[in-house]
Amino acid sequence: MINTNPFAELSASIDPTIMQTYIIVMVILVAGGTLFDMLHKKSAQYFFAKMQKNKDQAKREVGGGEKVSLAIQTALVEGATSAEFCNPMRRIAHLLGMYGFVLYVAATAIMVFGYPTPATPTPEILPTLWWIGGLMVCVGGYWFWFFIRVDVSAEGHSPFRLVRADLFIVSLLLSTTFGLIWAYTQSTGNATWTNIFLGLYLLSTTVLFGSVPWSKFSHMFFKPAAALEKRISVANGTRANLPEPADRTNPAVRDSHSMELLKDAPSDMGLGIKREQPSHY
Repeated sequence: MINTNPFAELSASIDPTIMQTYIIVMVILVAGGTLFDMLHKKSAQYFFAKMQKNKDQAKREVGGGEKVSLAIQTALVEGATSAEFCNPMRRIAHLLGMYGFVLYVAATAIMVFGYPTPATPTPEILPTLWWIGGLMVCVGGYWFWFFIRVDVSAEGHSPFRLVRADLFIVSLLLSTTFGLIWAYTQSTGNATWTNIFLGLYLLSTTVLFGSVPWSKFSHMFFKPAAALEKRISVANGTRANLPEPADRTNPAVRDSHSMELLKDAPSDMGLGIKREQPSHY
């Protein structure tokens, strides 16, 4: 089952050209939806205005080489390892979903365009990667949905409560789940259930890629740019108009505190409210 290209098997009833056209349309929807989102919400205008403001207020010039170094750091830290997440469980769930989605989508595209029919034998590694990627998305996504997200873990809401902000994660999980079930039922030879789950797979996938202007899908493109801009603002001294971190080793800074008890307080004062798990309201 995990060594079989489900899209090649599907070519017996659906022309591979139709499958390839569908993927191209989904790519266009993502690109167009992201551009529409940027224009409608004026996020690009805000972002570039903020960059120009930080540049005008810069206390030092950030050279081209330093910018390249900051871009690499952003790609490795915020991009590849999602280090912006303080909660380690949420970070792991995010990484499972992110890398699983990349594997899943890449394997899908390669199988549909490179090995569309049984006449061109598919390397066994591709369907295996497709299954692994889909399962990673499901593990990370359902773990986040039922146990980690703040609505459930901190605010006590039902995990089945839905709001518009959940559109991306819900459509992603449904698309991946229905896709895996469809591939499984296809391998069992049950035509009725195969067709049902194929329809659900296509419907949820269309919602996933077609709802970009109303979901958080485009955030995956904005977050790296925002993280890079933040690093540049620290490097040029503007710090996005935030104050410099207090140097408690400097007597002048320490003695300027208005509360006598805090003048000799240690720099690291412990976990504070993070010491205990949040209680439901």
